[in-house]
Amino acid sequence: MEERHKRILQRNRVNLVSELNPSDMYDGLLSKGIFTQDMIDEIKRSGTRRDQARQLVRDLETRGSRAFPALIECLREKGQHSLPDLLLAGEPQSQPLPLPVHVRPVVRPLPVCKYAYVVKYHLIKVVMFITAPEREFGKPRATGRVRRDSIQSYKMDASPCGHCLIINNVDFEPQSELNNRTGSNIDCDKLERRFQSLNFIVLVKRNLKQKQIRQELSALSKKDHSQCDCCVVIMLSHGTEVSHNRFPGAVHGVDGPNVPVQLITNYLNGQNCPSLQGKPKLFFIQACGGGERDTGFEVTPDEDRPCIGGTDDQTDAMPMSSSSDSLSTPSDEPDARATLPTPSDILVSYSTFPGYVSWRDTQAGSWYVETLDNVLEDNAADNDLVTMLMMVNHEVSQNSAKGLYKQMPGSFNFLRKLLYFQVLPCQRPIQA
Repeated sequence: MEERHKRILQRNRVNLVSELNPSDMYDGLLSKGIFTQDMIDEIKRSGTRRDQARQLVRDLETRGSRAFPALIECLREKGQHSLPDLLLAGEPQSQPLPLPVHVRPVVRPLPVCKYAYVVKYHLIKVVMFITAPEREFGKPRATGRVRRDSIQSYKMDASPCGHCLIINNVDFEPQSELNNRTGSNIDCDKLERRFQSLNFIVLVKRNLKQKQIRQELSALSKKDHSQCDCCVVIMLSHGTEVSHNRFPGAVHGVDGPNVPVQLITNYLNGQNCPSLQGKPKLFFIQACGGGERDTGFEVTPDEDRPCIGGTDDQTDAMPMSSSSDSLSTPSDEPDARATLPTPSDILVSYSTFPGYVSWRDTQAGSWYVETLDNVLEDNAADNDLVTMLMMVNHEVSQNSAKGLYKQMPGSFNFLRKLLYFQVLPCQRPIQA
């Protein structure tokens, strides 16, 4: 839908919700190809007439340039002339409303150079010889991964590796007006076993109120992490949008009030938890980021395939330099000392994009946690965390709820190095 039409709907949302009769619109919008039957069924299930009207208007904004003219036509066909007049006030009317046009796309293959990959292959070999001169020809590549703390990767070989706090809110109090989160215990059990297998001390807390969530985070920040290499916090709860200046979103206690994600991360930052300074702090948030439902967008078959990066791609994740004279404190200052930014070494992984809902299957658990668990099981021995989260993003983005709605996880990454988990040869639970 064109931005000007979205603004018209948003500006008149109160009148539309108040006066629109959704049941009069369904057949017309279906016959015009604006909505599918699944979408209409979903709108009908949203509740009262006002709830259905609100959801219908919201979904219309995602249905392309024909959606607004089709709404006007349907309203006039049903004799609701006051709403079209209201919506078209100030709109140019010199042209008749466009009728649906069905266009068959023409697909033309792009030219392919059969020599491109050969060139990339030889470039890779040259880079390998330049950057790794110590490797002698004929000798096999060393197996295993070096886990020492270096400019490339965090030290992650302490045993146990660190603490993992899981807060699992399932049963919400009536005054919260939030539904119980059936299926969340499945997520919790999966993540408890997974992080035990990654050599973490796992502590699970269930059904915490807002004040209790803050108390548990405060207790975690006061632990002595000096013998650990990492710390993990996992939040499984209802979520919402809140104002923020760093990390979006908030999670609800079972009593209703929420705790902002920004506050959750602050408990473990370099100022509030000195024994975790310079060590990775990981936060996994399985919660809604808002109330919007994402219907996605249509793609061509080629765009729907997994994308494979080129062999000569480079990353902007360059090692941080400690020799920048223009930014460092002059060495002749009496209080000169090495410092790091307060939010450094923090990664927050969200199950969904801010503002949108996060889907959970009551029998199998949430899309995000199920995928995260599978990806960690299959790839933690060989891949770094950020790469695995990209795998999670891709896998979850392929799912569809009720054949219609989509979900897109993402993360805010302030890590300074690559992070490789320990993987125990067999699961050996560590008592909290």
